[in-house]
Amino acid sequence: MSASTATLSPVTDAPVLIDDLLDRAERALAAVEAYADAVQTAVGGMVRRDGKVDAAVLDASQHAAHGLAWTATYVEALRQMLGWARRLEAEGRLGEIEGLMLQTAFGEYVAQLQGGLPMSQGEIVRPADFGLIDEAAALSQGDAGLFLRAGNTAVVRARLAALIAEGNFGELGLEDETLLMIRDQFRRFVEEKVVPFAHDWHKADELIPIEVVNQMAELGVFGLTVPEEFGGLGLSKVAMCLVTEELSRGYIGVGSLGTRSEIAAELIRLGGTEDQKQSWLPRLASGEILPTAVFTEPGTGSDLGGLKTRATRDGDVYRVTGNKTWITHAARADLMTLLVRTDPATKNYSGLSMFLAEKPRGTDADPFPAEGMSGGEIRVLGYRGMKEYEIGFDDFTVPADNLLGRTEGQGFKQLMATFESARIQTAARAVGVAQSALEMGLRYAHERVQFNKPIYAFPRVFDKLVWAAVEIMIARQLTYFSAREKDSDRRCDLEAGMAKLLAARVAWATADNAVQVHGGNGYAEEYPISRVLCDARILNVFEGAAEIQAQVIARRLLG
Repeated sequence: MSASTATLSPVTDAPVLIDDLLDRAERALAAVEAYADAVQTAVGGMVRRDGKVDAAVLDASQHAAHGLAWTATYVEALRQMLGWARRLEAEGRLGEIEGLMLQTAFGEYVAQLQGGLPMSQGEIVRPADFGLIDEAAALSQGDAGLFLRAGNTAVVRARLAALIAEGNFGELGLEDETLLMIRDQFRRFVEEKVVPFAHDWHKADELIPIEVVNQMAELGVFGLTVPEEFGGLGLSKVAMCLVTEELSRGYIGVGSLGTRSEIAAELIRLGGTEDQKQSWLPRLASGEILPTAVFTEPGTGSDLGGLKTRATRDGDVYRVTGNKTWITHAARADLMTLLVRTDPATKNYSGLSMFLAEKPRGTDADPFPAEGMSGGEIRVLGYRGMKEYEIGFDDFTVPADNLLGRTEGQGFKQLMATFESARIQTAARAVGVAQSALEMGLRYAHERVQFNKPIYAFPRVFDKLVWAAVEIMIARQLTYFSAREKDSDRRCDLEAGMAKLLAARVAWATADNAVQVHGGNGYAEEYPISRVLCDARILNVFEGAAEIQAQVIARRLLG
């Protein structure tokens, strides 16, 4: 792409596309990578003692350590954006909108790396936090400096605003036409069966109708990645991302229904015995049984090593006693993947075991009609449609044969094996929620007229939506990359964590800005954007809070 093919901005006659865009982006990426290397070296110097990371010092240096995690995430995100553009160019599908998105992404992220990167609202990490003011200043030179000056300008944003005005948000960069067909199939389902009803489900705070769940089962949602030999569709994690994104674009609760089965099936496929796989996977894939993940306890949160719920062997059964909380879709579920302590002498991960615990479906009046179980609903702001519960176990029995893998002490290891897929799936949910917010904001900006013109004509309005469109594409490409790594059987906990970290922030920022575009109406319950704001907020908390996620990424980077 060269200056000779650049399209002129509607508000100026200066070209907006940077000359030799992809080659310049390649060189800018090298400069950003060099800065990230310097950050890693600097943080390593802060937290290492005798060549090893000192956990106490790392905890005391969280601002810098998490800044490293975010810096590395930005670099990987830019790398994947450039890879996306290269693929499109090779296929002759790199158009103006994609070129402008690429240069805007580079322009903004280089600026944030140099001037201040927002880890969250009010938490900015700057080069001075690493002692790297001079190194950051180098990003003003060469091609990185070009993107800093010309990548994300008012002229560029105005042109992008014109290009996305009708809902064209750029090519996805998927080489497989089958994937696009899958995406289109689920988009049609969502537009017909979810979008018209989702806000009413949310306002009534009711379960997603079982008829919709059954229709999802018929489409194969619950067996997307389950191998065909066990009754699933045997699709890739990339396909799973596309389906999850579309379902979550309609309603996060619908998108998250698939997460329950994804986690349970992955646990059984990777950790179960052959007869457990043969027994459970086909029924999960068909939607005959609906699972729920029962891991979290009051007072533990992300510290799974501190779990206290215990299971004691008594002949052919285990007897479970303890309390669990924040259990999604628990009343209507048939199967609990239940993480408990089977070795009371331990106080860490080593004594944990995973059970496949069956239970009858409950009702609103009697959510847990099983002997040895009790509990009730936790009312929440958003993320409704499945409901959240706290559960008490008092001598609840589980057959010994339902110990996953039939070996005690493997529960944490089994759960860790699923985290890559779970975080990729959560990143895809976040992308879908962000896309929903963007589309609502764009639609309202066209419809709302002030001072005799649609508010989309005002730069402070379209700037918000343009940047949302760009950053959603950034998060999407990072998510697809982590999925491709998983499909290639490569370790991708780092990439999956980065995708989840970034996509969750993008979802919240996009929803917040879409509410701002709506003005006072965005705060009214009757407008769906109010629901999306509540739904987006949870993404920074579950499946690893943003702070925990950044800590995990930092530890991986530091070795």
